[in-house]
Amino acid sequence: MSSSTERNEPCAAKQSCEFTQNIELLRQVPLFAALPLEPLKILAYLAQRETFAAGDILFHEGEADGQAFYIISGNARLLREEETGTRELRDYGEGEFLGGLGLLGEMRRLFSLRAETQIRALVLTRERFAKVLEQFPDIHARLGEAMVKFIGEWEEHVLRDQGSECLAYCGVSLL
Repeated sequence: MSSSTERNEPCAAKQSCEFTQNIELLRQVPLFAALPLEPLKILAYLAQRETFAAGDILFHEGEADGQAFYIISGNARLLREEETGTRELRDYGEGEFLGGLGLLGEMRRLFSLRAETQIRALVLTRERFAKVLEQFPDIHARLGEAMVKFIGEWEEHVLRDQGSECLAYCGVSLL
């Protein structure tokens, strides 16, 4: 078998390899999983890979930056400012996607996200995402369906894990 047809051959061009990887990463995101290949390719092309050092803030509470992050590697901690100081809420790691709602419309961040280790992330912006929506207007319905499904599953998960402790605060699926 010639080396050009071997499956495990490294990518000939780094950009081509990253593009293919970006498509595969985006397919893992519930918001994008049901999209046809063509809009997914454009999203993968428009997304940027960024590296953040431990201690860097990926986004700040109160901002409406319109960015979404897929964590390729590393760990981050979600923070919220309170009267008594900064509260550390939870950690995020490889394979997690944050900020998808900010792609759909302007949304002020309720939390900050700090890199705990070096992070490599795929970053999408609202402006670039809007270009894909303009080019493929038929995907609006699929995105809406994906978001509804995700919110319903998320709330079921919270109710199952938190039980009666959160009942007074649940109901996002009623929106």
